[in-house]
Amino acid sequence: MFTTTYSYKGVSSVQGMSMKNIHASRSSSRWRIPVRFGCSRFQGNLQLNSTTSRATTTETTSQPETSSDASSSSSAAANGGGQSQAYPFGFVESKWQKYWAQNKTFRTPDITKVDTSKPKHYVLDMFPYPSGAGLHVGHPEGYTATDITSRFYRMRGYNVMHPMGWDAFGLPAEQYAIQTGTHPAVTTAKNVERFRDQLQSLGFSYDWERELATTDAKYFKWTQWIFLQLLEKGLAYRAEVPVNWCPALGTVLANEEVIDGLSERGGHPVVKKPMMQWMLRITEYADRLLEDLDELDWPEGVKEMQRNWIGRSEGASVSFPLSSSDDDERLTVFTTRPDTLFGVTFVCVAPEHPWLMDKLVTEAEREAVEAYVEAASRKSDRERTGGDSSAAAAGPSGVFTGAYVEHPTTGESLPVFCADYVLGGYGEGAVMGVPAHDERDFEFQKKVGGDRVGVRVVVHPKGSSVEDVELPFCDKDGIVAANSSGGGLDINGMAGGKARKAVTEHLAENGFGEARVNYRLRDWLFARQRYWGEPFPVMYPLSDPSKVVPVSVDDLPITLPETETFQPTGDGKPPLSACEEWVRTTVPESSAAAAGVTAGEPAERETSTMPQWAGSCWYYLRFADPSNDRLMIDPEVEKYWLPVDLYVGGTEHATLHLLYARFWHKVLYDLGVVSTKEPFRKLVNQGMILGEVEFTGYVDTASGMFVDPNVGEQIMTEEDGAGGARGREMKLSEDDVEKKGDGYYLRDDSPHVPEGQSMPVKISARAHKMSKSRGNVINPDDVVFQYGADSLRLYEMFMGPLRDTKVWSTSGVEGVHRFLARAWRLMEGDEAFGDVEPTEEQVRSLHICIKKVTEMTEGMAYNTAISAMMEFVNDATKWEQPRPKSVLHTFSLLLSPYAPHIAEEMACRLRGGDEASIAYEEWPAYDESLIETNEVLYPVQVNGKVRAKLMLSKDITEDEAVASAMADENVQKFTDGKEVKKVIFRSGKILNIVVSK
Repeated sequence: MFTTTYSYKGVSSVQGMSMKNIHASRSSSRWRIPVRFGCSRFQGNLQLNSTTSRATTTETTSQPETSSDASSSSSAAANGGGQSQAYPFGFVESKWQKYWAQNKTFRTPDITKVDTSKPKHYVLDMFPYPSGAGLHVGHPEGYTATDITSRFYRMRGYNVMHPMGWDAFGLPAEQYAIQTGTHPAVTTAKNVERFRDQLQSLGFSYDWERELATTDAKYFKWTQWIFLQLLEKGLAYRAEVPVNWCPALGTVLANEEVIDGLSERGGHPVVKKPMMQWMLRITEYADRLLEDLDELDWPEGVKEMQRNWIGRSEGASVSFPLSSSDDDERLTVFTTRPDTLFGVTFVCVAPEHPWLMDKLVTEAEREAVEAYVEAASRKSDRERTGGDSSAAAAGPSGVFTGAYVEHPTTGESLPVFCADYVLGGYGEGAVMGVPAHDERDFEFQKKVGGDRVGVRVVVHPKGSSVEDVELPFCDKDGIVAANSSGGGLDINGMAGGKARKAVTEHLAENGFGEARVNYRLRDWLFARQRYWGEPFPVMYPLSDPSKVVPVSVDDLPITLPETETFQPTGDGKPPLSACEEWVRTTVPESSAAAAGVTAGEPAERETSTMPQWAGSCWYYLRFADPSNDRLMIDPEVEKYWLPVDLYVGGTEHATLHLLYARFWHKVLYDLGVVSTKEPFRKLVNQGMILGEVEFTGYVDTASGMFVDPNVGEQIMTEEDGAGGARGREMKLSEDDVEKKGDGYYLRDDSPHVPEGQSMPVKISARAHKMSKSRGNVINPDDVVFQYGADSLRLYEMFMGPLRDTKVWSTSGVEGVHRFLARAWRLMEGDEAFGDVEPTEEQVRSLHICIKKVTEMTEGMAYNTAISAMMEFVNDATKWEQPRPKSVLHTFSLLLSPYAPHIAEEMACRLRGGDEASIAYEEWPAYDESLIETNEVLYPVQVNGKVRAKLMLSKDITEDEAVASAMADENVQKFTDGKEVKKVIFRSGKILNIVVSK
């Protein structure tokens, strides 16, 4: 448990908090659970008070009844919102959560106490930012998956590290604080407590003594230390650059945080604005970030997203002399197609190109260009480059600058345009236009270029001619150059690759260009004009404000000042600039000499703060060594625990956190701090959980009749002549519809069927992303109250493959809850189990289950593993009592990673009250020879319908199979008194007896 050193008026920004044993429903201040079970043979009532979250017990001589029908009690819980009485999960889960906390069951020892000869498994969740809303049911999906894996590997003899912490700095926490009018330190502490309570209520096996938060000064001391290393290596620098400014958030955003011209957080408009900013040279690591992707066990889609974001491209820079310049000034462009140089008929520059207003725009065109540049500043890079669907449909735009440049080989005069699809940060911020061989240039020529821009074909497919080319012709391979000679260069007849090389070499020899590798990736904009973030460990002497003076490592951490003024200013000035006492400082002696300034001279601190991503770039390292005051991580610790073996989180972080963390890790690798090139060996992205299916009918307002959804969606957009819409939606319940084939239809007996309605009527059935506005958010606290944490955990894994998008269904929770109740009832009753030898069939059933659960858990196919356990319980339910204790105990071990609370209690009861945890018991092994059998399950059909399933010998003959079938009581019901007309027998597969009717 951690405690931060930063506080606001006595409130720690994130503060350790004791575990809450049980969570009561918010709607009830007090409730009682009848209990009659437990290793301690406790009998009585468990009383909970939601205001204290404490459990108290009162003894009673009566023995409250528990329902033997899990189905009825579970359904009652669903219908009335009450707590299921299918089995006493409330007491079980409270008991074992308390046990694990008191005994520090999941504490990973310090490196000095770890047996490093054993294999390790470092399992990590992408740690959450603690929002005020708390957990939603999407969070536990990934957390349950990592918890299953952690528990599984512990039982297989691995040293397992499974920590949790909080990404508590940054925009999410600060926006919530601003909305609620409270200080971020206060809201963050409150939110962390709520998140921690919720996570602990789900029984996750985190090592809570490794808990950390990015807001803890003992943590961000090392974030600041990393920044100083970046600064010393020349990887951190200040520059005035066009940035993504969000007035609503009052801060600058990285390119990755802007989507379709809006901020990723909140969806606020973003504009371009020149500002002095801290930048990190992530571009210096572009090639390594690309090359090392091949070594990672990551989803190919995520790796491809990073490859595209880095965007490595090979080509050439080409210089075009300015026609109006007397100083031989040249406008340089970057191109990946130097083989099309002779097809250039215009040049385009970005709206932020430094020469645009000073050297290119003529007075006649200035007003139009200024208006165009202002409009471009309100667009995102995605909109400008056609990544946005509406922008792509509109096509490229641009405006003539009035300037001309000369072709470097032919001397031809070419017009210069300003076009927003050219980005100032990519290449040279200028491109050459080749309409015949580039689709966007072709559209630009038609829409903007007009008579000023010609079209010249300079390449064609092998075996054809320029006359046969259909424009635009954009192929790079299998082509031949044509119409391409001048200025001492002739590439006519050359293949594409050879032509590209020849043009590049000619340009270099004549001083008009050179070969170049370019990247889409831009340097990381690393400053925010906000309060709630890590302070930069630098200052600026008043004698030379352009000089950066790093703070000495010995003076770290630099903490935030206490202030009531944390709201963004809106004018670009950070809130910290108002904290004059904190801003004004003097250069300490520890920093003066290295910076070449005088100790004690007046200086000012940097008032921007680091972005949220700073703290999350390296937290996986600190988890391994959270209490080290001397080093960010001890080398011995790092060599044993790193890299992370399994990292689980969402795909939304593909080009943000994951790329940034890889960059910082490589810097630390170069510094010798870490010994691995990559931080995360295996990455798994869990799928999204959508809200419950919503059923919608469409009604024609004129007739009052339901119409087909395709018609309904159309008439919803049409007017009825009276100012209203021709159609309206009607929300329907699951009871109003029935499934037929692949669709849902309105039931004939639904009360919503109007008189005269033509049936059947198809109904729209869709699941949507959970959101407050739709009212379809599922609170995990409510599910835990009704069905228990084990049911929630099990359901989220049973919904489908972990990586798939899935649809929430409360009835599905009831289903897995019934399964757990059946498992519980395997041990109910005085004669439920005993020290009896298992039968051959019982052993076989167990070993089949062990094999499937082991293989499926290893492969993270959790839903299939759960299915195997359900099959086992179905078999075991039919066994005569007493059931073999040894078999049931082994099953409890298989269940424990998935539903740990009930598994612990089952094992406890099987051991006669021994309350030792099974968390470290050896994982069961299966024996293939015990799985094999001489019998086969035959479906026995009568007239094509299955009437029985019989286990028969593999070698059984047709006559023997028929005799066995005819002896079955259920088969006799359909064959007595009837003549057998035909027998269809497939050895080892099926038996079908055809009888007279």
